[in-house]
Amino acid sequence: MLYFFAELFEFEGLLNLIRYQTFRAGAAMMTALIIGLVIGPKFISMLRVRQGKGQPIRADGPESHQAKVGTPTMGGLMILTALTLSMLLWMDLASPFVWACLAVTLGFGLIGFLDDYDKVTKSSHKGVSAKVRLLGEFVVAGIASYLIVSQINTNLYIPFFGTSVALGWFYYIFAAVVIVGAGNAVNLTDGLDGLATMPVVIAAGAFLIICYLVGRVDFSEYLGIPHVAGAGELAIMCAAIMGAGLAFLWFNAPPAAVFMGDTGSLALGGALGAIAVASHHEIVLGIVGGLFVLEAVSVIIQVFWFKRTGRRIFRMAPIHHHFEQLGWKESTVVIRFWIIAIVLAVIGLATLKVR
Repeated sequence: MLYFFAELFEFEGLLNLIRYQTFRAGAAMMTALIIGLVIGPKFISMLRVRQGKGQPIRADGPESHQAKVGTPTMGGLMILTALTLSMLLWMDLASPFVWACLAVTLGFGLIGFLDDYDKVTKSSHKGVSAKVRLLGEFVVAGIASYLIVSQINTNLYIPFFGTSVALGWFYYIFAAVVIVGAGNAVNLTDGLDGLATMPVVIAAGAFLIICYLVGRVDFSEYLGIPHVAGAGELAIMCAAIMGAGLAFLWFNAPPAAVFMGDTGSLALGGALGAIAVASHHEIVLGIVGGLFVLEAVSVIIQVFWFKRTGRRIFRMAPIHHHFEQLGWKESTVVIRFWIIAIVLAVIGLATLKVR
């Protein structure tokens, strides 16, 4: 919104900074951070009053988790509020990328909210059926993919080799799968206090750099990466995700005062997927968000192997629970997974130059 007024009235002097994506990215991060910190206590109090027993805790989960009974969920509403307000304030609202990515974020957030609401009202950890959830996610992702891909080409960028593969119409399906997969992978990771939040912040930081470079003709040509006109605007969204995520982490740090729930994890994962599609760095998302991939794959392997043999490969899935069952403290698992997320983000950024 402010960018529109800066262009309309041709701001000069200090106000001219609003025209620069780098300035707006920093401003968006701080805006989301401040909004999140300010509304956090009231949101948590409201959720605690309305939910009563809070998020249902799995009876078959680690024993240490039973102490978390009564902790309110749907904290993702805090993240979405701070993120959306910051985006609307600092981003170029004329960009179709902005609305496509925001639609995924809010659409997935709504699906997650309905799932959380079902869990809380029924005092069950099952929530909405997986089929209904996936159907809703693919509808949202399909619409967003059409909006995004109509602005870019249908070539899949292959990192490290600096080449692209033409996918044609299949790219629309591929894009939707990336968005849905990212949303659910982050959702599966959100099982310990702060476990999903910080890796999302780290991944958003990596894609802030990627989107800015992809949006610049000079940098993209120098690095040999795809140039996507207008993608630089998504660097501001990445910054807003970082600010909103850090604000939430303030309240989600162990022992958590609130859980983000599916409301937040689905929305943030979907947002990262949409940003990756818009910036033509879907495969790089698999590297930067490798921790999320690992969590999702551990569940897939566990379910597949158990149905085939009746035995489990991991003591418990997702894999972060496996390490808890091995005797690792929750804080140990979280911090070590954060370290892995940082290393993977660095490797993902290395794809910008390494051939």
